[in-house]
Amino acid sequence: MNKAWWKEAVVYQIYPRSFMDSNGDGIGDINGITEKLEYLQELGIDVIWLSPVYQSPNDDNGYDISDYQAIMEEFGTMEDYDRMLARAHELGIKIMMDLVVNHTSDEHAWFVESRKSVDNPYRDFYIWRKGKDGKEPNNWGSCFSGSAWKYDPQTDMYFLHLFSKKQPDLNWDNPKVRDRVFEMMNWWCEKGIDGFRMDVISLISKPEGLPDGIPGETGYADSGCANGPHVHEYLKEMNRKVLSHYDLITVGEASGVTLEEAKKYANADGSELNMVFQFEHTGGGPEADNHYGKWDSHKMPLPVWKKILSRWQTGLEGKAWNSLFLSNHDQPRSVSWFGNDSEQYREISAKMLGTCLHMMQGTPYVYQGEELGMCNAYFDQLDDYRDIESLNAYKELTETCGVSHEEMMGYLKRISRDNARTPMQWDDSANAGFTTGTPWIKVNSNYKTVNAKQQTTDPDSVFSYYKELIRLRHENDIIVYGEYELLEPQNEELFIYTRSWNNEQLMVLCNFTEKDIVIPAAVTAQIPADAQILISNYVGNLESVLRPYEARVYRYNVK
Repeated sequence: MNKAWWKEAVVYQIYPRSFMDSNGDGIGDINGITEKLEYLQELGIDVIWLSPVYQSPNDDNGYDISDYQAIMEEFGTMEDYDRMLARAHELGIKIMMDLVVNHTSDEHAWFVESRKSVDNPYRDFYIWRKGKDGKEPNNWGSCFSGSAWKYDPQTDMYFLHLFSKKQPDLNWDNPKVRDRVFEMMNWWCEKGIDGFRMDVISLISKPEGLPDGIPGETGYADSGCANGPHVHEYLKEMNRKVLSHYDLITVGEASGVTLEEAKKYANADGSELNMVFQFEHTGGGPEADNHYGKWDSHKMPLPVWKKILSRWQTGLEGKAWNSLFLSNHDQPRSVSWFGNDSEQYREISAKMLGTCLHMMQGTPYVYQGEELGMCNAYFDQLDDYRDIESLNAYKELTETCGVSHEEMMGYLKRISRDNARTPMQWDDSANAGFTTGTPWIKVNSNYKTVNAKQQTTDPDSVFSYYKELIRLRHENDIIVYGEYELLEPQNEELFIYTRSWNNEQLMVLCNFTEKDIVIPAAVTAQIPADAQILISNYVGNLESVLRPYEARVYRYNVK
């Protein structure tokens, strides 16, 4: 297997608005990030994935960009950014920018020109269509509820927006659009950044003719834009004109990607991207009716979850590369969704989840606060939510689908994106040390007991455990490159797998329940008497039993 620095790296995602506020306005900023870089160096991460800091009207928390080469005023200045980049590099930390090029803000100069007239030079930078029978050009729904089309009376036409009405989709079929995007990417690379995380990149190529789809419960259809007809052609062009000229880390957010498609996006020949994010393992279980999309989904049974993760582990082996993640700015907190965030089990299950993920093959991503075991906020009031997706879904599902207020609040508590966006919990002072002002979104009420100040000095904390997981990955090729094999696939309580590299093997055992579980005899028979425990989230070893949420990794030689 070809070795590469980005395969051996651990990435830490920063959501700037919620990370650290340096000036007391209640909003995290770039100088706040610079202030906390030593904390990340202590954790041991290699790369920061920086969620968007570009100029934006902030309709979708920065994912609606009005100027790709300017910094959002709330976050600081380009000088602040340059200082942060230089300091990160001094500390041995690389910076990966969030590239949002499926769409722009409707306040971007390109779109301002595009909507002026049908013969404007920028008209074809976006996707405009005449209405059909007095209605939208087709029945596609927006990912943020409602139609994916907005009528613009200025030219009596509609423009496509797969997300917010203020996020018109770029027309990637126009070579001028691609050239301008690549020009902008080169500008950032020349500035010295180290990579790109590419937002919804699998959606950039739309189906020929933009046909109607099959409508769902809300009356709207899925656009069918995922993995469109020219997406690989456009990414190969991006690679030729930008990516191949620099030593970058690249990851594409590829919702709806299949295993076979992923082998193209992240192929071993390096002609497109290093890796993709796939989301099969974060969705709801097959037993859920899912009338309302993600909102009424349930955790999937462990055998199903194991099957999905294992299919990606073995399916990409030697052909492409995995991204390993359980949480990000669009997902609920991992310890609340996959683990147990009760006072009794929060820390131990957070460590177990970290072990299960970081011992797999792929590049691990740590979402800010995950290394502390931060959990869902469980807001009681609708007014506490800020996320456009959550608020739009509340409106649509309560007004048109008959979902009650109480039921919808339950959905939001479990799965709203705002659960991941509450401020980073730095210490037990007011507002968790995030700001001296009023935070833009409420702080999780458990910050007095769950915070970085307490954990960085505690050798038994979640932080210290993550630090050890990261150190082990840096020092052991088997964790990065070893082949993966799932054991006991039908076991509903334990996730057990091996990693094999040269003459060495790891046996990873994780208990996903709050009960003592006996390890199957067929598994214990494979562990030699002289096997060492590489890492465990419990003190002592009961050998044939895994305690609640216990994780144990054995290391031994094989003939």
